[in-house]
Amino acid sequence: MAGSSSTLAQSADTNLIEPARCSWCGASAQYQHYHDNEWGFPVDDDRRLFEKVCLEGFQSGLSWITILRKREAFRAAFANFQIEQIARFDDADIQRLLADAGIVRHRGKIEATINNARCALKLLETENSLAAYFWRFEPHPASRPELVTPDYLRTMTTSPESNALSRDLKKRGWRFVGPTTMYALMQAMGLVNDHQEGCITRQQVISARATFVVPQ
Repeated sequence: MAGSSSTLAQSADTNLIEPARCSWCGASAQYQHYHDNEWGFPVDDDRRLFEKVCLEGFQSGLSWITILRKREAFRAAFANFQIEQIARFDDADIQRLLADAGIVRHRGKIEATINNARCALKLLETENSLAAYFWRFEPHPASRPELVTPDYLRTMTTSPESNALSRDLKKRGWRFVGPTTMYALMQAMGLVNDHQEGCITRQQVISARATFVVPQ
């Protein structure tokens, strides 16, 4: 009986073991779902890329979990981040958004989102897609670290490529697109794989990138 009880206890303990994840997603179920299913997987959808640029801009000075919890409210407020619709927002829309308690009510960031939609339309006059433009800034694999550790992630907040992307977007009139914001975009949209060594999702992202066709 003693041996049987011990086996049951070990089985129970095993069932309670959480899978290894990047340290930043903590114990939040919503954060873990985002980490496991979105963060780092390559994206070629213009709407999702534009949404991420906007939300990363809203995150400035805040935590990503704050934005993640408000993401559905942001989508409702900003026409599901359809570029053409946001580009037509006017002063009445700005006032509507400033009164929306579900989002971050920061006039500068709201106006930047509208401005960036208009800039995106301008960019699309010469580019096949936003995805084709952003993926041109993907770092060469040889420039990436052999090991992604928590210490690396704490110190690696920009890269030469995120600096170049930021500079180019600013020249085109985009706002709230600093190098740190653009590196966060690159991490989230799969231009870099910053899942830590030993993370359950790291190999999944590697496999997804291996079959991903870079938009041209």
